[in-house]
This record gives sequence, structure tokens and C-alpha cells, in this order.
Amino acid sequence: MEIWTEKYRPKKISDVIGQEKITQKLQVFMDRGNITHMLFSGPPGCGKTTAAIAIAHELFGNSWHSNFLELNASDERGIDVVRNKIKNFAKIKPISANYKIVCLDEADSLTSDAQHALRRTMERYARTTRFILICNYSNRIIEPIQSRCAIFRYKSLQLDDMRIQLKKVISSENLKVDDNAITGILRLSDGDMRRAINILQSCSAEKNITEDTVYSITHTIQPENIGKLISDALDGKFIDARAQLISLMKSGYSGEDVIRDMARQMYTLDINEKTKIQLIEKIGQFEWRIARGGTPQIQLEALLAQISNIDK
Repeated sequence: MEIWTEKYRPKKISDVIGQEKITQKLQVFMDRGNITHMLFSGPPGCGKTTAAIAIAHELFGNSWHSNFLELNASDERGIDVVRNKIKNFAKIKPISANYKIVCLDEADSLTSDAQHALRRTMERYARTTRFILICNYSNRIIEPIQSRCAIFRYKSLQLDDMRIQLKKVISSENLKVDDNAITGILRLSDGDMRRAINILQSCSAEKNITEDTVYSITHTIQPENIGKLISDALDGKFIDARAQLISLMKSGYSGEDVIRDMARQMYTLDINEKTKIQLIEKIGQFEWRIARGGTPQIQLEALLAQISNIDK
């Protein structure tokens, strides 16, 4: 009963999908058997942590657990984690290897003091320990650390690459999944392979996985429902659009769910660019109001009213 994201996580750098230029450069390090400090930045689910673990597998073989420390800086972000856990691990001699690896996930969550302490630790134990820092935003990492690392900027995965990987998992697990369901998973995952596989595993209890299954299991609004909501409002059918909104909210969808899906779906509508610009401006305004504590239903009704007046 493994978690599929771990079960199907690549064990070799060459198996990491969608990041060909980066994997080629990392493979050079693997061939040399030596790596430098590295900084992986990019959006969630694009292969950063997978690459770090694959490096450990290739360099250390069966002893990789003993020579690899993975920490999440969003959980332990203060200076104490650097002074205690990281420093204690770094100063111990590696087992059957020339050096060890410290992988610090979400390193951009570290406080400024913790980052400065980490810089000193990286310098002091460079002979025995290599650091792989993983973050979403490299600009949140202090310059002294960036200058000591080889920086690799990951990009969101392409849908074609994700589709191929999903089909491999589907085949391995003997699932029956129609093409529309795969498209729905890819749409919801938004370039995040980890999320795509998690959605697939959540749906795997069903004998036949359809698009309806995907949206039901993830409790996500189907695109055509949001599309009709926006279209009716644009056509001036405010009462019809409001009725659809109330139906969605009675089904358990939050105001944040509705407005987020409106922002995502409006780009697929067959409307002119000027109208899309007006739409995104209004959606942004009302999303901010909801985030600031406005009553979701009232704010969304007001949004539909303003949409109904576009170009009127």
C-alpha cells in the first residue's frame, strides 16, 4: 500500500521527465562521481526533490539513507535547525563515501539568520558535505548562498510529458481510465506531477475512472459549469447566473473555489481580448475582497452583477 508518488519516483537522474537540459548537466556530475553545492528553484511538482533523491541513489547506492539528510525548512525554519540537526549531521564522517548530502527542501522559508548560519556551515564542512537547496523562489535565498551554489531553474512540466508518465502509472496499476479523465487530471494538476499522481491514486478505488469521477473525487467544479456561469453573466442573464452560483455553493464549493475556477476557465471562452481583460480585473478585485474577509456569496453576486454590465 505504497503512496504512488514514492512508488513511481525515479531512481536515476536520466529517468526524471521534462527537464532535459538540467538532467544532462546533472548527469555530468554523476559521471564524475562528484557534485558541488546546488540550488534547485522552480514551481511545485516539477522534479526538484526527485532529482535530489535520484542523485543520492546514484552516488551512494544502498547506503544512501545513511549519507543523505532531507529536511523541510517550512517545518523547521529557525537558526536552531542549522546549528543542531544540519551541523551535527555534517560533521560526522560519511559511510563508504567521500562526502554526504544535506537536502534542504523549501529553503526559501528559512529566516535570514538561519540562512547566514547555513552559509557558514556550508563553508566549514565543504570537504565532507554537499548541500542541495530546494526552493520555489531563488530570490528569497541570500546572495552569499547563491554564489556558492550551481543554480538550476526548473520549469513547470509540459502536459505531453505528464500524460506519458500518467499512462505508465495507469498501465502498471491496471487501471481503466478514459482520455477525458486524464485530461481532467492534467488540467487540475496545473503542471504538478506529484499532484497528478495523487489525484489518480485517489480515483483508483473506482473500477472505471471517468472525467466525472475525477471532478467528484477532487471536489472540483466541472469547467463547463463555470463556463456557463460566466457566459450567462456576460449575456446579461444575471438571475440565471446567480441561480447557478447558489447551486454550486449549496453543493459545498467555497467562494474561493468558485472565483479561482472562474479565473482559470475564462481564458477558454470564445470572447474578445478586451472583455477578458475586464473580466480578470474584476475577478482579481473580488478575490481580494473575499480574502480580506468579505462574505463570499455576496461578493460573488456583486461580481456577477458587474460582469453582466460589461460592454452594456
